[in-house]
Amino acid sequence: MTSSMNSAAELIVWRAVLRAEAQISRRLQADLLAGHDLALAPYEVLMHLGEAPGGRLRMNDLADRVLLSRSGLTRLVDRLERDGLVDRQTCPSDARGLYAVLTAAGRARLDEAAPTYRQGVRDHMLSRLDDSELRTFQHILDKLADEQIPVQA
Repeated sequence: MTSSMNSAAELIVWRAVLRAEAQISRRLQADLLAGHDLALAPYEVLMHLGEAPGGRLRMNDLADRVLLSRSGLTRLVDRLERDGLVDRQTCPSDARGLYAVLTAAGRARLDEAAPTYRQGVRDHMLSRLDDSELRTFQHILDKLADEQIPVQA
């Protein structure tokens, strides 16, 4: 195969990854909005906080987990705080550091929406792959996720 054919094939695969991710995300968002009036990004913030010890994460760590810029996360947490789903707390060891903390209302909203999210993941992705494909896909994703990419400050 020539390098231009190889590049074209690689680009086709990359575009398929982007299309699949966008399509699955749109479907999950539609499910969450229809069932819980909750968009995907706020759900993911609640989910990561719900999985964290004490229901709290430093804002920088949370931004990394939900793949948002610091400013994008700040705006989203502002909205969640106005809705009573998240609180902010200062970090005792670093006055400049802030934690996002899941409130009782946020936990209840997460608990209500989580089954819809899990079912959506099954319906829109996992159920479309057989056991062998799932194992292969997991192997591929692990391989890609293990690559250490330097984080830009």
